[in-house]
Amino acid sequence: MDLRSELLKSIWYAFTALDVEESGKVSKSQLKVLSHNLCTVLSIPHDPVALEDHFREDDDGPVSTQGYMPYLNKYILDKVKEGSFVKENVDELCWTLTAKKNYRPEKNGSFHLPDKDPFRLWCLFNFLSEDKYPLIMVPEEVEYLLKKICTAMSTELNCVELEDCISQDAVQQSGLTVWVFLEMMSSGKLTRGTDRESLSMAIEKVYREIVGEVLKEGYLWKKGQIRRNWTERWFKLRPSTLAYYVSEDCKECKGSIALDHNCCVELLPEKDGKRCMFCLKTLTRTYEMSASDTKQRKEWTSTIQTAIRLQAEGKSSLHVDLKLRRREQREQREKRRLAREEELQKLQALQGEKEEKLAELELLREAQRQAEALLEQDEQRRRQQREQLQQALEARASMQAEMVLKEAEAERQRKRIQELEEMQQRLEEALHLEIKARQDEEAFRYAQARLLVEEEERMKALMALQEEQEDLILKTQREKQELRQEMESKSRALDEAQQQLEEVRANRHRVDQDVVAAQRKLRQASTNVKHWNVQMNRLMHPIRPGERKPSLGGSFSSGHGPSRRDSGLRLRQRSEDNHEAKENVGSSDGEAERRLSQANDRDMDIP
Repeated sequence: MDLRSELLKSIWYAFTALDVEESGKVSKSQLKVLSHNLCTVLSIPHDPVALEDHFREDDDGPVSTQGYMPYLNKYILDKVKEGSFVKENVDELCWTLTAKKNYRPEKNGSFHLPDKDPFRLWCLFNFLSEDKYPLIMVPEEVEYLLKKICTAMSTELNCVELEDCISQDAVQQSGLTVWVFLEMMSSGKLTRGTDRESLSMAIEKVYREIVGEVLKEGYLWKKGQIRRNWTERWFKLRPSTLAYYVSEDCKECKGSIALDHNCCVELLPEKDGKRCMFCLKTLTRTYEMSASDTKQRKEWTSTIQTAIRLQAEGKSSLHVDLKLRRREQREQREKRRLAREEELQKLQALQGEKEEKLAELELLREAQRQAEALLEQDEQRRRQQREQLQQALEARASMQAEMVLKEAEAERQRKRIQELEEMQQRLEEALHLEIKARQDEEAFRYAQARLLVEEEERMKALMALQEEQEDLILKTQREKQELRQEMESKSRALDEAQQQLEEVRANRHRVDQDVVAAQRKLRQASTNVKHWNVQMNRLMHPIRPGERKPSLGGSFSSGHGPSRRDSGLRLRQRSEDNHEAKENVGSSDGEAERRLSQANDRDMDIP
């Protein structure tokens, strides 16, 4: 839905409100005032001469909506720039004009909508209404809006009352007008059992969410970038920005975060005494925030991800996208309903054709039975005729034998041949009739078989259509079940991935503690090495000439010469070992302690 169509819906109500006589026309003086007010709230320059020049030919009477639309598009809407005006001011202007004429809540005796709630419901109606004039809202959108309001009040919608209200005579089959909808809300039937404050707060919340495009708002703790301290801010999330204010009155904005496809949301572990932490990463900065509980953190992260998805898909409004999806679903349901009705009509037509064919087949069978009865009667008659003819021939032969015993053999043979020829002719006629009857019978049987084949083919086609319909239903159910299983498996995989991430973070924390302990041991070993180096340097300090150590006997110089050289060799070897221990101290704490213990043992060997 673009900005022009949104403005046209509100302006349409203002124009119809000025049409007092309901003739479809408004006087030019009223249009001048309306145009001047529209230019004021839309922050565009007003040209009072343009209206006179545009309607110079219509000086005799008022202007219709078809005549006002070219002026409205050319001199007002074409100059509108998005972001240069407040859409709510335009809606308030148009609502003020149309409410004076059409909205009269006192007529039903139960004024249930306080303050600005009728205006907010009017704006919500315009947003969810169809893009056809006069503006109406289909029952599905009415139910969606009422469910949003009831959800904001933490109550359930009374669907029985809603169906009763929708089924009344005042509601057309195509949808509800805004005044019927406001009268329905003012009656209090749908919000029975709720107080006015809860209803007003719920309507305001839904208005900010749908019309104001505020996806979510609430208090969060935010970590500063410079001072790194935690401050509680009031956050307001829109599809393109996440702004935060000092308090919920939204008077002092402390900052705004632009959302695009490069942003992402991540959960954070507890630190700095804050729980339920998450961060929003952009290309230039990472914002750390903390919610009051786990539920709030989940809602904030999911809603921010939805806003980022809208930006990635190039969509400016979540509820416009949801509205278009619901409209597509309604159109698809309507198409499926029409398809089902068409299939039902086809099935009924096929059933009628089947019944007609069955009636024709029954008639053909009755005709076949009658033909068979006639053929049987003809066969019996021909059989009787043959028997009578044979008896007559035998009687004639016996009479001729008795009367003419001495008739010439040639005469008898001639007569016999003549009689046989006559008999053959009759038999041929009878045979011809029988063949014709057989052919008629075969024709009837062929027609019967053809009708049976056609009936079988139509039955097969009907069964195929039924099987195809059942397959489509089963396929749709399987697809729904697969989608449900896939969603459940993805949710389980997401939970397992989150658990693994928490375990990895805990392991990382333990490894960091081990590293700190190792570094502490390393510093202690380095201190010990330095100490033993100092001791070694003291022991390796050479003895100057004339200096003598006190001894027990008098023959020290002569008896202990080799031992002094041995002690010098031990000191040099000990210095080399300590030097090697110093070089290898960074590689392993155990190796450093072992070399230091060896150096201590050697110190014990020095006399």
